[in-house]
Amino acid sequence: MASNTVLVTGSTGRIGRELIARLSRTGNTHVRAALHNTEKADYLRSLGAHEVVKFNYQEPETWKEACKDVQTVYSASLDPLLEHHLKFCDYLGSIRQQLKHVVRISCMGADTNTACYNKDKHVTRDGAPIPLMLQHYWWGEEALIKNGLPLTVLRNNFFMNHVLKTDCENIDKEGWFSNPLGNSRNSFVSTSDIGEAAAVIIEEGPQQHSNKFYDLTGPEPQSMFEIAEDLSAALGKNVEYRPQDMVQFEKDFGPTRAAFFEYLCNGFYTRCSPDFYNITGRRPTTYAEYLRQKGAAGETGLEELYQANLWKKGVDAMKDAAKAKVAD
Repeated sequence: MASNTVLVTGSTGRIGRELIARLSRTGNTHVRAALHNTEKADYLRSLGAHEVVKFNYQEPETWKEACKDVQTVYSASLDPLLEHHLKFCDYLGSIRQQLKHVVRISCMGADTNTACYNKDKHVTRDGAPIPLMLQHYWWGEEALIKNGLPLTVLRNNFFMNHVLKTDCENIDKEGWFSNPLGNSRNSFVSTSDIGEAAAVIIEEGPQQHSNKFYDLTGPEPQSMFEIAEDLSAALGKNVEYRPQDMVQFEKDFGPTRAAFFEYLCNGFYTRCSPDFYNITGRRPTTYAEYLRQKGAAGETGLEELYQANLWKKGVDAMKDAAKAKVAD
């Protein structure tokens, strides 16, 4: 009989479904998949979810039943839902006596508790603050810490494919994509790797991983021109990278996301971390491997490229979330 009931939020996301597929194979875990669209319940059961429960960050009335008898929470939320995540953290704090472990998805750069981090000091621009989205990631971690929860945080680099998803139509029809990153090299991380690391951490438990903050990256920093080469090889056709200036990018996606992308241009996300190896015992997946290899959920990275994307050109998805505040 499974000794650990795990609530997987963000269960249909790229990491969530990998996690479900991996945890369901351990035999020690009862996987409860939380989702707001119950039409996807059969898909999650096919991945190995033992139970599917309705859950919505924006509907607090769904939280109690979703968390009933749960010992471990895998916590993931879309960037625009920050304020709702913060409220859910307070709810988890109210039931912390039953919780043994929370594993939170975050981002590299949310280093307030593990490094000297000043939100008012930009890495490369005098007089500018840290990008607001990075501050948001820290707020998401801090809310769990303040609620006294046994916590592990996965601070990830930008996801592989993430910067390409808004250009899928261009890639298919015209063979090109654009963004401001150019020759800047970033160690983009495989979402399958993140799911694998999360599964190991949950399986090994808080005795080994509580109060740990891991940086997860890919094994090599790559420019957009090198990403285009890997994508071309996987698709079997030439795909061109076309540089874009940051002014146009901000017009496409809004100032909050543009400020975050500037950190991808200034070398902040270049380094490769050993943390994935230290958790799993193997090196991280390269982008070329990610595109071709199937993850635990049965999909290649190339298939994942064409799946759901939050960010749409002409829409500032962070407009409302940028107004969020936290108490000092």
